[in-house]
Amino acid sequence: MPFTPARSMLAHAILACLLGSATLPALAQDSVELETVEVTSAKLPVNLRDATASVSVVTGDDLRARGATDLRTALSLVAGVDIAPGGDGGPAGSVPALWGLREFDAFLLVVDGIPWGGAFNPALVTMNLNNVDRIEVVKGAAPVSYGATSFVGVIHVLHRAAGQGPATAEIGVGSRGSARFAVALPLSNTSDRWQQSLMFDGEHQGVASDRGGWSRWHGLYRGAAQVGEGNFTLDFDSSRVQQQPVSPHPREGATLSDRVPRDANDNPRDARQNEGRTQLALGYVLPTGLGEWSTRLAVAKNNGETVRGFLRPDFADDGVTHNADGYEQARHSREVYFDTHIASKFGEKATLVWGLDHMDGSGSQHSNNFEYAVLPDGSNAPDWHSLHIDESTSLDDHRQFTGVYAALDMAVTDAWRFDAGLRYNHTHETRSGQEIDLTGDTPVVNASQGIPQTNNRWSSALGTSYRLWQSGRDYVTAYANYRDSFKPAAIDFGPEAESDILQPETARSGELGMRGQHLDGRLQWDVSVFRMNFENLVVAQDVDGAPGLTNAGNEHFKGAESEVKWRFNDSFSAVGTWAWHDARFADYVQLFDDVPTQLDGKQLELSPKQVGSLGFLYSPDEGFRAYATVAHVGSRYLSKRNTSIAGSYNTLDAGIGYRHGQWEARLDGTNLGDRRDPVAESELGDAQFYLLPARAVWASFRYAFAAE
Repeated sequence: MPFTPARSMLAHAILACLLGSATLPALAQDSVELETVEVTSAKLPVNLRDATASVSVVTGDDLRARGATDLRTALSLVAGVDIAPGGDGGPAGSVPALWGLREFDAFLLVVDGIPWGGAFNPALVTMNLNNVDRIEVVKGAAPVSYGATSFVGVIHVLHRAAGQGPATAEIGVGSRGSARFAVALPLSNTSDRWQQSLMFDGEHQGVASDRGGWSRWHGLYRGAAQVGEGNFTLDFDSSRVQQQPVSPHPREGATLSDRVPRDANDNPRDARQNEGRTQLALGYVLPTGLGEWSTRLAVAKNNGETVRGFLRPDFADDGVTHNADGYEQARHSREVYFDTHIASKFGEKATLVWGLDHMDGSGSQHSNNFEYAVLPDGSNAPDWHSLHIDESTSLDDHRQFTGVYAALDMAVTDAWRFDAGLRYNHTHETRSGQEIDLTGDTPVVNASQGIPQTNNRWSSALGTSYRLWQSGRDYVTAYANYRDSFKPAAIDFGPEAESDILQPETARSGELGMRGQHLDGRLQWDVSVFRMNFENLVVAQDVDGAPGLTNAGNEHFKGAESEVKWRFNDSFSAVGTWAWHDARFADYVQLFDDVPTQLDGKQLELSPKQVGSLGFLYSPDEGFRAYATVAHVGSRYLSKRNTSIAGSYNTLDAGIGYRHGQWEARLDGTNLGDRRDPVAESELGDAQFYLLPARAVWASFRYAFAAE
């Protein structure tokens, strides 16, 4: 049942009570034991208490207690993070928004220390949360430790180390014929020299859209041992995702079109978005006279196969007139990531991390483009094999990111800490494309070579934190940071042969915040404000009637975020978050119906001003367990000119379970109010939006072969 305004007001009132309760004395409960959390996203462990940026940590135990198996559910209680499931990457993917910016390449995804997607875009479709130890979310860019890769945040997923954790098995069945299984197997004893684990899982997800859904298989082998004087690690990860894509919903005028049923699928028959990814990662950590020397090397290969289509603007609805464009595509890429650095200690107070890294990406696509006729409800969608190929395109891209960096972390006093980093970046990219027009009697070939682009640029970061007060385990810390970053423009490997290389994106951001811990560790909170000035943001734009990307002048982002966690006892906890974001164009002129339009002051589309959540978790070691999460997303515009607005909405995820000894049975539901609001914009279909997935319910059973 949808949430009413009264329910929304109730959720806000509960959140206000939770925030206000920080001043109350401790409840008469047993003392809660909280582990010290060290953040590793910056390649150097830092105690969360003294971090110089806004950081949220979601533990694997918390994920499993909430039945979280996707990124939206996993990060639903992180302040300011709004994850839109689906998107152009397919129904198995997602489009995260941090700091009010929803772009598929604006954040950095790291999995077990390796940028997941390398020099291209985050590989969200193949990311996996089976047997996760924790997820770290760091707001803002990482311009020194990971270079030209992100602007608004780093999401670092860390699986349990080789040989760690119990052996577990889980099976589940869900709505619309969905099913899944997951197995985690430590393959070694603690006394074995070679520690190793094997994790594998599979799932099939049905969605409300006609002919939509996906199947995914994944395996991860982790090994580790002491070799010589150092520690050697080996990870082999392989995944295969087969998706049946859904269609975004067109906007006509100020509202979503009423000529298209909500879950219509206008893709041609036998549409698909298949993705295969295989990665080998090696690591070695060696103590030396200069400090701990860490080296990582990862090589990944990706193969993709896509068949899909999109309705045209002002589409005919007779089912006979050509009103949609589609393409069949084969895509291949190779990614290499190499990093080597030394952490040199200067006494007990300072550590200098210095080294170099290199990312290399080679990608290509070959597409066959066609047009077809389809009824708006998709009922007469043709088989794409029967359609005439009007155009054949190919595109090859090679990009290299190389950096030399140094970052100093120093404790000036026990309470005052600062970090500073500087990096010299060298990036180089080449691109070529070819189009073959097949509409006439004779094919017409048009080859193009983009102008190679080389960038040599410094990036930097500066941060400080000061512990204003401490009593035992409780404290209040103030922090601030500044970051100057840049990133070569994204490439989307769409159906067009766009050989032009866009200008690199650049951003400068600042953040101020305070965090604290009270009531002997039961209450934790973090409040921050930020501002970011952005240049050359890459946005989707219709280019001569075809989907494309372009640079979008200047943008300003500012906002405030807050997060409160209260653990009443070892079994019961609550989390409340609230964020205000203001994301606006500053100077950007775009053509609308051949009329140049200045967008200065307009808000970015699909960037809500308010995002919040409230969650309760009851998870004792034995017996009944339950959780509930209410998320609020404020109103947002569906057009750059701010002429179309979508109202705010609330969602409810909840679950119950029972644990006895080593087994647990669960019943979990997502989007229980069955909201179907627009959450992500397509970069291929003009003015078309993906909707929030329909209500889903899962029943699952989990068994741990040893105590967790």
